[in-house]
Amino acid sequence: MRHGQSTWNHERRIQGQLDPPLSDEGRRQAARLGRRLAGRQFAGFYSSDLKRAAETARLAGESLGIDPMPMAELREIYLGQWEGLRTEDLAARFPEAWASWTEEPNWDLVPGGEGSAAFEARVGIALDQLFDRHPQGDVLVVTHGGVIQIALHHVVGRPGRGIFPFRIQNASVSVLEKRNGRVVVSGVNDIGHLESGSVAIPEIG
Repeated sequence: MRHGQSTWNHERRIQGQLDPPLSDEGRRQAARLGRRLAGRQFAGFYSSDLKRAAETARLAGESLGIDPMPMAELREIYLGQWEGLRTEDLAARFPEAWASWTEEPNWDLVPGGEGSAAFEARVGIALDQLFDRHPQGDVLVVTHGGVIQIALHHVVGRPGRGIFPFRIQNASVSVLEKRNGRVVVSGVNDIGHLESGSVAIPEIG
């Protein structure tokens, strides 16, 4: 699951590994997510340790009666000098990198950032750890849009780099399922638990 709307999602500000909290709307989304999951049994419950994900997990977990285990490996990609800025600031401050990004997005273009290879490796290791720890049962994971994009790319065998072919909205549910040793994508960006008026605000990180 992606975290609920943060205050910086609302402001269209780049987050990365900076740590804004949920907005009021984000807290409402997390509560709706919890109500959807109420009554389910989970073999494990994990969350990124960044506030927007941890708070989403805590609020959703209130309906489940379980507490999430924080995992730093589930953090969003580190976006270096772009963190804290609005997308409209990037053209002025980083004209060459931003021009290249708009032509073909690539995490390696972000000045001082984590980079594609390191991010993809981190998410891949985290996924393998979760599947190894829990060979049976459902596992609930609250994380970030970039992490979910990379996880989906990992399953289909394509590098993520910075391209976003999947729409991953705040408080959405995506499902990976391991069958006979193979991982398949069973669902992407399910927001049936949210009000029909909810609107996604696109952002980097």
